Amino acid sequence: MLYRNVAKPFFFKMDPEKAHHMVIGGLHTAGSLPGGSSLLQSMYGVSETPDLAVDLFGLHFPTPVGLAAGLDKNAAAVEGFSSIGFGFMEVGTVTPKGQPGNDQPRLFRLPPDEALLNRMGFNNEGAEAMAQKLSRLKSRPIPVAVNIGKNKVTPNEEAYNDYLECIRKLYPYGDFFVVNISSPNTPDLRNLQYGSELSSLIAHIMNEMQQQARIHGESKHILVKIAPDVSNEELEMMIDALSASGISGIIATNTTIGRDGLTHPNKKETGGISGRPLRARSTEVVSRVYKQTGGRLPIIGSGGIFTAEDAYEKIRAGASLVEIYTALIYEGPEVNRRLHAGLRELLRRDGLTHISEAVGADHR
Repeated sequence: MLYRNVAKPFFFKMDPEKAHHMVIGGLHTAGSLPGGSSLLQSMYGVSETPDLAVDLFGLHFPTPVGLAAGLDKNAAAVEGFSSIGFGFMEVGTVTPKGQPGNDQPRLFRLPPDEALLNRMGFNNEGAEAMAQKLSRLKSRPIPVAVNIGKNKVTPNEEAYNDYLECIRKLYPYGDFFVVNISSPNTPDLRNLQYGSELSSLIAHIMNEMQQQARIHGESKHILVKIAPDVSNEELEMMIDALSASGISGIIATNTTIGRDGLTHPNKKETGGISGRPLRARSTEVVSRVYKQTGGRLPIIGSGGIFTAEDAYEKIRAGASLVEIYTALIYEGPEVNRRLHAGLRELLRRDGLTHISEAVGADHR
């Protein structure tokens, strides 16, 4: 109730991007102070339970609910976010060179739609700065995924070099990696999702991951984040290409450029929508990926998760893990405890003893 009654009204009177920076700064400070992480853990942490802990990608996830990319773009508050109940988190999207992103304003709230709209444009400090931050972490209680992208000025035919540079600089510091080719806010980026461009890009990336594994003596997994705004035929071809590429999994989905059902005036702004309006389509994509791959390619479900029922819907559709972003902004850090307790209750309702038993249950 502290967030809903005090913090949220305060933040929602501020410019969204200023509020964003204040949250990141506060979590960075809290996570770096002696005893700060313990205090956050006592206020908002989630105790690991055997029924919801997940082992995947050679990693242990204390809970199946993670933080999606885009909130901690520069890995500035990893310790803070690790202390408020997440089972894993993504940092980034990071690009090889730092870049300012698109012109402000570029982040908008749509409260009646329980949505956010952003056209940030991969604003970040660059891969080297992120590597320095991650290298200084005292501890890493949850897996940290590094979400990588290309610089705005890099043409698509040279995009693979940007992804490879990010991998080279950050390989020692990420627990796993996510290839972002689905943001709507970098011109032509989504074209990398199709046909020979997709196959060529992933082939370069897989080769680099193998080289880095040899150099560092440790193999790490890489996933690809896909967009919801594709036809079912395009999605089918995309899944075929990704399944054959050797990647470890898919994140479904990124934000949507669709505007169906939105009521707030900010819907007229250019950018990608996250939150409630994305829930149904992202779940449909999860389901289609799971069905087409026979459940052999792990999926992280992302988009419109506010309640345990929303998360469970994606898990039953085929997601092994799920992510939130917009719900954290609207509901506050208490949301993780509600999701955890709700998922446990839904498992008991269905007579299941572990969350893995629910993965893809709607297809059986």
